[in-house]
Amino acid sequence: MRTDADIRRDVESELQWDPSIDDKRVGVAVNNGVVTLTGDVAHYSGRWAAEDIAKRVLGVRAIANDIQIQIPASGVRTDTQIAEAAANALRWNVSLGGAEIQPVVKDGWVSLTGKVSWGYQRFLAESAVRHLIGVRGVSNEIGVKSTVKASDVQHKIEDAFKRHALLDAKDIQVVVHHATVTLNGQVRTWQEREEASLAAWAAPGVDAVENRLSVQ
Repeated sequence: MRTDADIRRDVESELQWDPSIDDKRVGVAVNNGVVTLTGDVAHYSGRWAAEDIAKRVLGVRAIANDIQIQIPASGVRTDTQIAEAAANALRWNVSLGGAEIQPVVKDGWVSLTGKVSWGYQRFLAESAVRHLIGVRGVSNEIGVKSTVKASDVQHKIEDAFKRHALLDAKDIQVVVHHATVTLNGQVRTWQEREEASLAAWAAPGVDAVENRLSVQ
């Protein structure tokens, strides 16, 4: 059983190890395996990166991301500039070619709407705009066109779990209703929980994933 002190030390070490973020601007607190991140970063991508780094650490059960975004003067962009950059980033991404995605920007916050053919394209679209200068946040409201049977989706996800080197599939139950996938059961780490979601999103026709997996 890992103590909160162990988890905090490892999260701080992982933040120091990763060059994508300035660890001196991020504070870490842990209570019963729940990690709270505080401090400030210069861009929205840094807030997301800190959360992703914390998920790697063994023993992390959940994360509260309270990091604030303090964009420097050199990074401030108008909504029009951000919207134009977002539209170009989506249009120039080869994996999103032809996807019907519309970015709307208000006060630096990008809202993505539209339809894609695959669930993984939702994440690619969000990633494409997450790292743009001036972005303060992203709301992903993109839907997925569903053209397959729920039973087929369930079998494909279960087979993918069995093939996945980072997942212990025996403790994961998959339920598919229409185009929504619900994951129940237990996993060993937070990263394994995330990998299960990504594997489920990779199935054709998946429009939503409800991840109810608990970290043991």
